[in-house]
Amino acid sequence: MGELREPLRELIDCGLPQALEVMGERWSFMILRASFNGLKHFEEFLTELGIARNILSNRLAKLVEHGILKREPCADDRRKIEYRLTDKGFDLLPAMVALRQWGQKYGGEFVTEDPVLVDERDRLPVGPVSMLAHDGRILSHLDLWLVKRGDLGKRADGTVAIAGSGLGTGDIVDIEAAKKRAAG
Repeated sequence: MGELREPLRELIDCGLPQALEVMGERWSFMILRASFNGLKHFEEFLTELGIARNILSNRLAKLVEHGILKREPCADDRRKIEYRLTDKGFDLLPAMVALRQWGQKYGGEFVTEDPVLVDERDRLPVGPVSMLAHDGRILSHLDLWLVKRGDLGKRADGTVAIAGSGLGTGDIVDIEAAKKRAAG
């Protein structure tokens, strides 16, 4: 990834240690997965996950504290509490899908999941989570490079790149064409 390296002992200036501080253990991910599957109530998490009450209480509190879940009174019974995903929580979905796909590919035994995660429109399996460049190109580890913030956009040949508009929800990327461009 180039001549520049991240300061690996620095825990503040990198998003990974900060993310792991919040999500870095199994139960947080399992609660998040359950939330994506529609669970909202403490007793539902407890029953479905088979988690100890004290651990569930602790993890839910941590996810609420970090703004991933929010506590809201139930609409039909104000005495009950619902745990709902926030926008910050929904932003973890690509990471969750990527981890799920990695587990399916490299788990101890081949994992055949049922039900299958599909896109709503076509009801076909979701493609592999990919790293995309600002203009939608699919990147591999060979395409990644670290630069100082002040050198953003400065290419190796001295020219300066200007960021594209990027991709938005619903934009279509021709994965096969991108693979051919990358290989050619």
